[in-house]
Formats: sequence, structure tokens, C-alpha cells
Amino acid sequence: MIRLKRILFPTDFSQCSKRAEEYACALADQFQAEIHLLHVLQDMMLLMPDPAAGLSLPPNYLIEQKQLAEKALNGLLSAESARGKKIIRATRMGTPFVEITAYAQEHEIDLIVIGTHGRSAITHVLLGSVAEKVVRKAPCPVLSVHPTGHQFIEPSDVR
Repeated sequence: MIRLKRILFPTDFSQCSKRAEEYACALADQFQAEIHLLHVLQDMMLLMPDPAAGLSLPPNYLIEQKQLAEKALNGLLSAESARGKKIIRATRMGTPFVEITAYAQEHEIDLIVIGTHGRSAITHVLLGSVAEKVVRKAPCPVLSVHPTGHQFIEPSDVR
């Protein structure tokens, strides 16, 4: 028998994540599971090839980015989707796949539902896919959801 008590939905707020959100909500409904919404902020200074380029960033940009992420997480699920669910929202700072897998382990997550293709093709080539790395490193099963193609939930399944 499959028991899911805690489902993690990591999001980058992209359209690709939106489809995964539908799956996470449908599965949370099906199993009466709590749903964890996670956004990982990546320090852009670490991605810049020229260390001096970081000097052009506003001094409080990380604080502002965290506030924006928290606001976006709070508005993520519609009232209908959130009804009857225990929802935990979190933001973290770091490398996305590392923080996602660490969060899953720390909170004894039973399933991670993650969207694919949240990044551009060039970024994918340079950095790899967060979803692929999560699948390889996660301490629990991972459902990776492609935004197009065959889907096994109907729009009416998502509340």
C-alpha cells in the first residue's frame, strides 16, 4: 500500500512548475498529505564569471529576493487548491538541488513533485537540470512532470 504523508513541491515559479503544482495538489488530495512548498534562492554572485560584476547588484538584493519569493509562495495555491490541506511554505538559499534534497531528508518527505524544463536550454547545458539532479540525489521517490505531452490528471482532479 502506498502512503504519502508529506509531499514536497519545489518551485521556481515558472510555467513548467505550474503543471507540477497541479500534480502535487492532486496527490495531496488523494492521500490527505501535507504539502510543502519550497523555493530556493540562488546567490547570483556565485554564477557570475566576473567577480566585479556583483558590485552592480543592490546591497540588499538577497533580502529583497527572499521577500519576493515568500510573497510568491503565499500566493501560489488557489483558495480551492489549498482547502483542507496542511501547507508548509519555505525558502532557502543555496544550490537548488542540494537544498531540495536536504529539505526532503530533514522533513521526512515521502514524494517530491518537480517540474522539468524550468531553465533555458543554455542554462541547462551550463548548469544541468535541477530536476535531473534531484532525481539522482533525493532520499525519496521523485515525480518529474513535463509541462506537455501525456498527463494522467484531469483538470477536474485539481481542486
